[in-house]
Amino acid sequence: MIGSGGREHALALALSQDPSVAAVHAAPGNPGMAEVARLHDVDPLVPEAVASLAASLEADLVVVGPEAPLVAGVADAVRARGIACFGPSREAARIEGSKAFAKEVMAAAEVPTGLARICATAAEVADALDSFGTPYVVKDDGLAAGKGVVVTTDRSAALEHAAECHRAGDLVLVEEFLDGPEVSLFAITDGTTVVPLLPAQDYKRSGDGDTGPNTGGMGAYAPLPWAPHDLVKQACERVLQPTVDEMARRGTPFQGLLYAGLALTGRGAKVVEFNARFGDPETQPLLALLESPLGVVLLTAAQGRADELAPLRWRDGAAVAVVVAAASYPTSPRTGDVVRGVETAAAHDDVAVIHAGTARDAEHRLVTAGGRVLAVTAVGNDVAAARKRAYEAVAHIEIDGAFHRTDIAAHVGG
Repeated sequence: MIGSGGREHALALALSQDPSVAAVHAAPGNPGMAEVARLHDVDPLVPEAVASLAASLEADLVVVGPEAPLVAGVADAVRARGIACFGPSREAARIEGSKAFAKEVMAAAEVPTGLARICATAAEVADALDSFGTPYVVKDDGLAAGKGVVVTTDRSAALEHAAECHRAGDLVLVEEFLDGPEVSLFAITDGTTVVPLLPAQDYKRSGDGDTGPNTGGMGAYAPLPWAPHDLVKQACERVLQPTVDEMARRGTPFQGLLYAGLALTGRGAKVVEFNARFGDPETQPLLALLESPLGVVLLTAAQGRADELAPLRWRDGAAVAVVVAAASYPTSPRTGDVVRGVETAAAHDDVAVIHAGTARDAEHRLVTAGGRVLAVTAVGNDVAAARKRAYEAVAHIEIDGAFHRTDIAAHVGG
């Protein structure tokens, strides 16, 4: 398991619960993952180092969690050693690594998405903002850890975000604003067959009521009782399968987890963005509900046999994840604060405390080491029950200066 965040802890936990999995190893992992996996101090951004570790362990499967190692070519290096890897190649991962490339793929595949302009100068950005009007949507073309998008009615803020992207050497996309609730839909694919997961919804803004700056995600829940009954079917037919087919046609088949962020507009579902990996924190509630053995599912897809998979099995009910974030997240999150109450929170029935930004200090105390520290995830008979259980567990977490949203899944309806 490559990575060290909440998504990777959730994946490692689910893999460890698969009876067919003999052992889980994580590189570099985190303190939570250490409870279910053996940790290895290997840089996940060095493809050959990851491949060498996998070979030395005689691993049957490598699962790449974050986007940066995928864009760096880790999956290519692992496959070159003859080891199955769940995750797209460097070329296929461009669907997340470059938003301009993703728009190009969608245009070729006739996938519904918002209009966009690719801008290399401030003048081009200004002209595009005037063309599309408010709310302004400005995106960094490259990877930005979920924080490269600004949606604002403040023209100066839109221009400044674009200028920051340009200063970093990236192109900028200015897009039309897509109205309607957003939905996350993941699909496991071997480059040909598409196997969708349950739709989920996450909360990007840092504050209650969707206020504050964009973050990597402050919480999520699944399934979505309010979503159209044919959402998954329609998205597979109009978005996921055409995209996978277009990537194969280009000679860069996408094998791994294709994430479609969808806006349910008045004109139907449209793609906001694609990601090349499991989303965080949606992965936490989704895997809490998955009953199919994750190791078998991912290995089968990695071996190009996704058409042999039985329909995924899901636990009845719903799951909710609430992120506990460090002081000053997302601008300059504070690290080194002691984390207390994890064991008490995790002792609640149907609750898992997923580590995202934690470490051990010199005294072996659990401390904050990132912006999103924990994702407290609970399962219940319905969304309301899961939500109640999650917040009861969150109440036991103590971190100086930390905060969490109090409205995750509070108003289920988009």
